[in-house]
Amino acid sequence: MRVVVDQSLCSGHAQCAVAAPDLFRLDEDGYVLPFDGEVPSGRESNARAGARACPERALTVLAADPGAAAG
Repeated sequence: MRVVVDQSLCSGHAQCAVAAPDLFRLDEDGYVLPFDGEVPSGRESNARAGARACPERALTVLAADPGAAAG
């Protein structure tokens, strides 16, 4: 699972970090920083909660790419 951040939509409400502080980091102005890599195993529900909490819908949760591990 991955999280994509559309920083052009983020308004700095920081609700993603309130809902999932273990996943979402903020800059000094309260805007969400880009999310790098896969969501750690066991934290998928936190990622979804953070995305749902965003009033601007700046976060998108994507299912894991089943072909990504093969290679």
